[in-house]
Amino acid sequence: MCYCGVCRKTAGCGGYAINVAGEANTLIVSGEDNISVYQATIQNPEDSSAQVSSAERRFCKKCGSMLWLYDPRWPQLIHPFASAIDTELPLPPEKTHMMLDFKPSWVQLKDQKESGSTGKHKIFNRYPEESIADWHNRL
Repeated sequence: MCYCGVCRKTAGCGGYAINVAGEANTLIVSGEDNISVYQATIQNPEDSSAQVSSAERRFCKKCGSMLWLYDPRWPQLIHPFASAIDTELPLPPEKTHMMLDFKPSWVQLKDQKESGSTGKHKIFNRYPEESIADWHNRL
């Protein structure tokens, strides 16, 4: 679960976005003319400089639903938004909460501390060292 400002705003849900992992070569898209791309401008919290993110968020032009994130730095991966998947997803054995430095105060993490790990929840103030691919391989 990502609590950064961009994910919170594009996901439109309870203060975070849930992204899952997929292999880009398995993505089959129909109706591509109904899909648009959004690249966020990221503000550096240390010095207020800004840059356009390399991550490309795909969304439906008709309803605005977020579909997936693709970043050309990792061309083999896509990150579908869990809310865009129509089939039932399995309950993950562990949840990762990241970018908590950017979590708004109104988002409460029930029974979890702001850093470290608690049970089946891994908590990170920024990005974890472990990639989502490594997470899947470990679990």
